[in-house]
Amino acid sequence: MFDRLLFTKVDNSPLLIFRVFFGILIAVESFGAIATGWVRETLIAPKFTFTFIGFEWLQPLPGNGMYFYFGIMGILGILITLGLKYRFSIIGFTILWLGVYLMQKSSYNNHYYLLALISFMMCFFPANAGLSLDARRNPSIQSKSMFSYVKWIVVAQLFLVYTYASIAKLYGDWLDFSTIEILMQQRKDFPIIGPILQQPWVHKTIGITGIVFDALIIPALLWKPTRKMAFIISIVFHLSNSLIFQIGIFPYLALAFTVFFFDPKTIRGIFFKDKRVYSDNGNVIPSYRSWLLLGCGLYFLIQVLLPIRHHFIKDDVLWTEEGHRLSWRMMLRSRQGQIQFKVVNQDNGGAYMVKLKDHLTKKQQRKIAAYPDFIWQFSQHLKQVHKTKGERVSVYALNSKVSINGKPYKPFIDPEVDLADEKWDHFGHHDWILPSIYEQKERIK
Repeated sequence: MFDRLLFTKVDNSPLLIFRVFFGILIAVESFGAIATGWVRETLIAPKFTFTFIGFEWLQPLPGNGMYFYFGIMGILGILITLGLKYRFSIIGFTILWLGVYLMQKSSYNNHYYLLALISFMMCFFPANAGLSLDARRNPSIQSKSMFSYVKWIVVAQLFLVYTYASIAKLYGDWLDFSTIEILMQQRKDFPIIGPILQQPWVHKTIGITGIVFDALIIPALLWKPTRKMAFIISIVFHLSNSLIFQIGIFPYLALAFTVFFFDPKTIRGIFFKDKRVYSDNGNVIPSYRSWLLLGCGLYFLIQVLLPIRHHFIKDDVLWTEEGHRLSWRMMLRSRQGQIQFKVVNQDNGGAYMVKLKDHLTKKQQRKIAAYPDFIWQFSQHLKQVHKTKGERVSVYALNSKVSINGKPYKPFIDPEVDLADEKWDHFGHHDWILPSIYEQKERIK
């Protein structure tokens, strides 16, 4: 039964049309990042870039090099759309996108992570077996079928994304709709809909819909009786998100995924001139079966464990942010902070207060006060700046306070700890992050 589920030959029209949509969207994302100023603001203007910790060696290209970098990604997106040199194009895009994802996190977004995962998957899928220039130039690769595991890999990934997103919303500030109220306040100046978004009934609708939609949309799309209604709801939901939250291509990528849930006959009937559907449905066990099962098993084990790792880290992830990224914790909180950095020369005792504007852009200054990994990285950066001058320094975070979801500011970083001398633990707690109010109460008990 397991082999029949994964290794049945099925019509490949969903994969082919998804490749076209996917290529268009990543081309729009890449060229759009240049046109909107995102590349300049995030990767060219900063003097110092906050990379993912451990990837400090991965830095933006000098000068205007990142414009060319994104231009190349856009061109690769076009090639993917056309199915021209597909394997080269998708592997090239995956490497470049993963690079830009890891080299900055000032503009972190969950859909950037999802795009990296899907791009990686697409490197292994036979997405150019039809509706492509590759297949036209080389008829030997043409095929109307694919193994059913292609569909189920995509479905499993989406199920994890939506399920964890739904579970993450089951906490106080979402359930009392205060988080949504804050998110909507940032959009009060939107034409026409701005005042509507401030209404309590809208906050309740968004809060409840977010949980229910994320929890049920994948099962609803899989079940034929609810599929069409689920698709209509998806269109309304994702287009509303696009309008309100302006989160780039993610809503449209989410809609593109729905092709994997419809009968291939429906997809081929809509998008293909040749409407003859592959109907052999034979069960063929490929020679790489063992390697496929091993690879997918490890991949999905990681995907299952990463989003729950914060449960094994001390204190509340909402406060510490430890274990937040790569966990599908989407649109969950609003953080503001304030901080000062003091640098002390270990040799002569000289000290000075750091002027953040001398090192960071305005966007980076807003980020650094609220996120512990940014604070630690900047401390390490200051240490390295002075090391190049032959100076040994200590770095302290003073007057560090954070407000989460509009609540009163609370002390965040221990001012007595030399952050320049601290190590970063990707899977553990850092004691220089002061306890949250909940942890403080527990200690008192």
